[in-house]
Amino acid sequence: MFALMSEIASMLVTHRKASIDEIESAWHGDVETLLKWVCSQERVEECAVLKTCNRVEIYVVSTRGEKVLFDLAKKARVSSRIIDFHDHDESLLHLLRLASGLESMIIGEDQILGQMKELVQMAAKAGTTGWMLDAAFKKAIAVGKRVRKETCINERSVSVGSAAVDLAEEVLGELKGKSVLVIGAGDTGELISRALLAKDIGSLAVTNRTYSSAECLAECLGALAVPFEEMKIRLKTADVVISATSAPHYILLKEDIERAMEGRENKLLIIDIANPRDVDEAAAEVPGVELHNIDSLKNISSENMLQRMVEANRVEAIITEEMKLLKAKYKRKQAEDLLARLYSNAEVIKDQEVKRAMNKLSARHTLGEIEQKVLQDMSHSIVNKLFSEPTKTLKRAAEQGDTEVLKAISELFRLEENI
Repeated sequence: MFALMSEIASMLVTHRKASIDEIESAWHGDVETLLKWVCSQERVEECAVLKTCNRVEIYVVSTRGEKVLFDLAKKARVSSRIIDFHDHDESLLHLLRLASGLESMIIGEDQILGQMKELVQMAAKAGTTGWMLDAAFKKAIAVGKRVRKETCINERSVSVGSAAVDLAEEVLGELKGKSVLVIGAGDTGELISRALLAKDIGSLAVTNRTYSSAECLAECLGALAVPFEEMKIRLKTADVVISATSAPHYILLKEDIERAMEGRENKLLIIDIANPRDVDEAAAEVPGVELHNIDSLKNISSENMLQRMVEANRVEAIITEEMKLLKAKYKRKQAEDLLARLYSNAEVIKDQEVKRAMNKLSARHTLGEIEQKVLQDMSHSIVNKLFSEPTKTLKRAAEQGDTEVLKAISELFRLEENI
């Protein structure tokens, strides 16, 4: 029977299915600890871990990858409700999409490329990766760079949250050095916070009615968590306030803003993108306050979304092209591994037969270095010429995905015993 080939499999806990708290609690310990634990599991040949604020992704190379990962999830007591399991091709496609920014909360963001590079370095240092994962991540990083060079996927904001940051920059001229308060630590709050950090702001504070959520997000991003009851005090020193909660009523009244503006000279920009609104519309009447709501952003976001969709289509075309090349590379490697075993077996037989021939000749004649070299070269040439056409056929079959030919070669020469 044809032996099972090792392939890449992955399991993902990301913002698409899980909350920040669920992602944070899904896997315990740092990346190094997680790498050691995963790699210690039976049948895991290689492994890598990508851990950020809004995703934990585990990649393994194994003959039974998805089974291994399913067992790992059970051991760690991570609910299958928040996990995506990917086979080899799905894992490769996801990596290319991830590196290109198509899987990020902020479409096209650049931060993921640096995180991927760091992951590869950590896994390599831990000795948990090999050819298969190295090839996958190297290709993903290269594709991510190509996408950003050949398209504008990382330009123009597409979410209301990131559009709010663009509006703040437009109103103030720049956000560099500004003090910003984000109200709300949900998905939109995280999008806003991430977009703000890319603008080289002076300080970022996050507040939320549930303080632990604010703490979780702040710790993840290197920001300051502010208790909700201290939010109004924080207004006094903020240059920009962006509010995005799910509260059913106003959380900031006109009088709250008036108290915050007492004794201050600099302008306060408030952008309320909540629905229903977080900030009393009357706050716009307070001197020194500029208030914008979600209506100000709808046109910006819609126009940018159309432009980003055009760019996303170009990115998808690049990914499709690069995915074909990557899959062909793995198929060639499959053929190369089979050929390596075939040639290795042939070399053993060749050496045995050459030695036997030399012993027989030595019994009758003295063999010099020249004669021995002639015998070695001749036997080597015979092996190469015999396997020349089978080698081409095997490589071609692998590139075309013809596993029947690979199986036939493996069974014909009993190569599966050496796997």
